Amino acid sequence: MSRTPDAWTALRAKPWRFLGSAWPWRSLAYLLTSVPLGLVALTVLFCTLLVGALTLVLVVGVLVLASVPLLTGLLGAVERRRIALVEGRAASGMSLRERLAAGRRLPVSWAEVGYAFLFAALLWVVDLLVLLFCLTVPVTLLLAPWLTEVDRMQILGWRVDPGIEAWLAVLIGVVALAVSAYVVGVVAVAQAGLARLLLDPREAELAAAVSDLRRSRVELVDAFEIERRRIERDLHDGVQQRLVALTMTLGRAELDVPEGPGLELVRAAHRQAEEALDDLRGTVRGIHPRVLADHGLAAAVHEVADRSAVPVSVDIRLDGQRLPGPVEAAAYFVVSEALTNVVRHAQARHAQVHAWRQGEALVLTVVDDGAGGAHVDRAAGSGLAGLALRLEALGGQLRVTSPEGGPTEVRMECPCPA
Repeated sequence: MSRTPDAWTALRAKPWRFLGSAWPWRSLAYLLTSVPLGLVALTVLFCTLLVGALTLVLVVGVLVLASVPLLTGLLGAVERRRIALVEGRAASGMSLRERLAAGRRLPVSWAEVGYAFLFAALLWVVDLLVLLFCLTVPVTLLLAPWLTEVDRMQILGWRVDPGIEAWLAVLIGVVALAVSAYVVGVVAVAQAGLARLLLDPREAELAAAVSDLRRSRVELVDAFEIERRRIERDLHDGVQQRLVALTMTLGRAELDVPEGPGLELVRAAHRQAEEALDDLRGTVRGIHPRVLADHGLAAAVHEVADRSAVPVSVDIRLDGQRLPGPVEAAAYFVVSEALTNVVRHAQARHAQVHAWRQGEALVLTVVDDGAGGAHVDRAAGSGLAGLALRLEALGGQLRVTSPEGGPTEVRMECPCPA
C-alpha cells in the first residue's frame, strides 16, 4: 500500500514517489473498469428508455421508466466503491445490497440520475480514448527495435527506421510511459472527484462535520480537566504547603515573642495566615477536589453535602463503579453548583441528591423544597449555563425544572458506557 493517502496527494509529490507507488496502477484499474461498466450502463439505460418510450401509452411503459432511478442508484452504489481505487476510501452512501433491498422506496436522487447518464454517454468514452493513447503509444515506442525488423513503423507522423532511430524511440517510450502514468492519474482523479461531488450526499458531510466538532469539544473538555488538575496539584503541593509552613512558623514565634505589641502583631499574622489557608483549601476544592480523584463521585458528593448549610440527603447508586473522569467531574460540579444555589437563593429547608445508572447513561438530580423560579441563564453566563455547555460537549444535557413556589429539580443526563 502506498504511503500517500490518495492519488491526488501522490501526484503532487515527487515524480519518483508517484511512479514507484501503487497509485498509477490503481488509477489504470479505475479507468479500465470504467469502460465495461460504461458500456453496460449505456446499453441498459438506452434499452430502458427505448422500451419505456415505445410502451408509454400502456401502463407498463410508465413502470419501465419508473425503474430508471433504481438503475442509476445501483450504478451510483458501484461507483462509490470504485472511488476507493483512486481516493483510498469509498464514498458514503447506501451499499449495493442496501440499494437492492430498498428498491423503489427511496426518494429519487437527481444527482445520481445525472451522473449515471453523464457516465453512460461521455465519461467512459473519454476513459477509453485516454487508455488507447496512453497504452498504445508508449508500448509501441518501447517495442520499436522489434517492430521495425518486422515491418515499417510509423507513429504520430514519425517514420521509425531500424537501428539508432529504433533505440531512440525506446528512450522516448520510457518518457512517454512516465507521462502516460501522470495523464492516467489526472484523468482518474478528476473523474473520481466528480463522482464523489455528485454521489456523496451532503448529509454525510454534515454528519462528519458534526462528529468532528463533537470530538473536538470532548477533547477540549479533557484538556480543560487536565489543566484544572495541574492547577489543583500545584496549589495543593506548592502554595498550600508554604502557607502551612508559615502558620507553623508564626505559631512557634508566638511562644518566643514576649508579651506586648509585638506578640499581638504575630498573633494577628497567624490568624490571617490560617484564614488565607482556609480560603486556599476552599479554592483547591472548587478547582478539582482531591477526594473526587481519590475516592470517586459518591465520597465527593457526601463531602459537599456535609459542608452545606442546608441539610442534604444523598442517595448515589453506582454499584461501587468509578465513572469516566470527565463525566465524574461534570457530575460533581453540577452537585456543587446546585447546592451552592440552594444555600444562596432557594430559601430551602432540605435538599436531596440522587444519582443512578439508566442504561448507558448517568442520571443525577438535585431537588430542593425552596421558593423556585430558578433557570439556566446562558446570556448571563451563570454557573449552571457553563455546566450545561460542558455536558453538551460530552453528549449530555442539563435541565432545570423550577416553577414559582418550588420545588426545584436540576437534572443531569450524560452518556456513560459501562
